[in-house]
Amino acid sequence: MTPPPPAPRALTDFPTDLSGASRADILELAGGYGVDFLRLQFTDILGVNKNVEVPRSQFAKALDGEIMFDGSSIEGFVRIEESDMLLKPELATFRVLPGDDEGGRIARLLCDIYTPDEAPFAGCPRLTLKRQLERAAAMGYSMMAGCEAEFFLFERSAAGGPSTVTHDDAAYFDLGPIDKGEEIRRVIVEQLVLMGFEVEAAHHEVARGQHEIDFRYADALTTADNLATFKFIVRNVASRYGYFASFMPKPIQGINGSGMHTHQSLFRGRDNAFFDPAAEHQLSRVALSYIEGLLQHARGFCAITNPLVNSYKRLVPGYEAPVNVAWSMRNRSPLVRIPDRRGAGTRCELRMPDPSCNPYLALAVQLAAGLDGIEHELEAREPVNRNIFRMTYRDRRKYRIDELPRDLHEALEMLEKDDVVTAALGPHLTERFLEAKREEVLQYNLQVSQWEIDSYLGRY
Repeated sequence: MTPPPPAPRALTDFPTDLSGASRADILELAGGYGVDFLRLQFTDILGVNKNVEVPRSQFAKALDGEIMFDGSSIEGFVRIEESDMLLKPELATFRVLPGDDEGGRIARLLCDIYTPDEAPFAGCPRLTLKRQLERAAAMGYSMMAGCEAEFFLFERSAAGGPSTVTHDDAAYFDLGPIDKGEEIRRVIVEQLVLMGFEVEAAHHEVARGQHEIDFRYADALTTADNLATFKFIVRNVASRYGYFASFMPKPIQGINGSGMHTHQSLFRGRDNAFFDPAAEHQLSRVALSYIEGLLQHARGFCAITNPLVNSYKRLVPGYEAPVNVAWSMRNRSPLVRIPDRRGAGTRCELRMPDPSCNPYLALAVQLAAGLDGIEHELEAREPVNRNIFRMTYRDRRKYRIDELPRDLHEALEMLEKDDVVTAALGPHLTERFLEAKREEVLQYNLQVSQWEIDSYLGRY
């Protein structure tokens, strides 16, 4: 009689670091943890998670990067006559997905996209970020980043679809029972830990139904990978509890929207290149030039970090979101803030991005802007430590304070004119992104909103 197969190992025993793992190592892990299906995951240019799932019989082929998919069906990838694409997995991203194992245990690998002739695909967002990281490395730097991605939990409609009815009326840092999301957040945190995250905090945010879970900063590629994973886990846990999770920037009029404040710094080896104990504010010339690069190109990369028509309903005065191109040591009204920590923790915080963005492209264009500032040794403008919303027009001119684009159409125009940002994206991604987003603007402009009916129908 054939003995039954051994029980799969518990996910709490999963190795925390798979850097340097080989094909044989991954196959052994898949067998030891009883993996039945493998998801080869990637993102389209709009930041939407996509995957091709293969059974156990195809694991070896998948690890060899031989699984193909139809790129013509993915937003912004390729034309139908050049449709076949290869998925090349990053072996260190192998993780067994926590949760319900009914129907088989599932693992995932994050993938880069290549053409059938084994060339890197110009439209792959993950490879786009890697190219900027290689550029930084050639200059002697590595980028560290940490992102605070906020999200809403909503009740489902009677038909089971999404609604904008929030599941609680809690506010910033409230406790249960007012905060009804505590249990869901704990399950999300547990699953993130099983996926290798180091979660630092979880709490209710300012708006009702709004939440934030903070995980430890890492190198920029790992942070982008983590954001893609984070969105997947949040949505799946919420769904299992009967709720709907959304990373839409401004789902409800009159309350705060969801941001994705992005902390970033450059390192030379183990030393933080932004820190200079002898300089004013203890910020090095590298840091100041990097910050000025962010400010000079913010209007150009805004369409990437804030890519929806809805994004610009968040970027308005009065709701904590920045609209002013300026920087400050403590003031939270400018675009870039410098947190108080120094030494290895010296960093700048870009406050404009929202969680609907493609994390790979968002980090790529921010890094490109900062590196441009360093390459050209840009002099940082004067920091603004006053509340910009209360400043006069003359004061704003004195501090060289511009405003971010007012809508997606304006942001796309500025993107197209910014040579540094378009060079970071490359011609293929730039063209396809502009094409997709201009169609989105057109479709939005074709709509007649309830506000227009209420304001105009009886008056004109």
